[in-house]
Amino acid sequence: MTPVDDDAPPASAAESLELIRKERAAAARTLQLNPLLYYVPWGGAWLIGFGLLFLRYGPNGRVFVDLPDWLPLASLFALMALAMMATVGVSAVRGRGLAGRSSWQGTAYGFAWFFAYAGVGTTTNHFARLLPENERGLLWACVSVGLVATMYMAGAAVWMSRDMFIFGAWLTVINIAGVAAGPGWHSLLISLGGGGGLILLGLLLQVRARR
Repeated sequence: MTPVDDDAPPASAAESLELIRKERAAAARTLQLNPLLYYVPWGGAWLIGFGLLFLRYGPNGRVFVDLPDWLPLASLFALMALAMMATVGVSAVRGRGLAGRSSWQGTAYGFAWFFAYAGVGTTTNHFARLLPENERGLLWACVSVGLVATMYMAGAAVWMSRDMFIFGAWLTVINIAGVAAGPGWHSLLISLGGGGGLILLGLLLQVRARR
């Protein structure tokens, strides 16, 4: 029986191509992370946070559940902070195996989120004080959600992801519908359509990755 030398070079071009394919597949499995780690924390934050806003500050000032005034926003911000920590952690783990163009894309996209929110937040804060309190909350919510939708569609071009673009477009549609419907209804649409949509997107991508 002739011994097999594992260190021997491929005997043909076909074997070389097959070896390259296997190495790429192995690298992809190493770098690929569960999409639920990205989307479920944010989806849960929006689903619960905006849901509480709807229950406390419903349409036409209606109170469905008599919650403390501070609880809905505090819950939303706390859950979003936890989601941000999860995203940073997952991105850091994934970034360890990336270099070159992919690393630059991820870094630039991350800083784009930071600068976009800083600019939009400053502008919105300046003009929000001129509005009634309920309209002020609607302004903050619709501008923030609109920014998220735009960044998702821009990210779709960076990562060549049709799913990201579809979700960004969907988020834009329900954001516009919520603004047209007014305070209260906007929170409900973003809670169910935005938060629920993020969770659904994560589940869809996870199922697709397993296949």
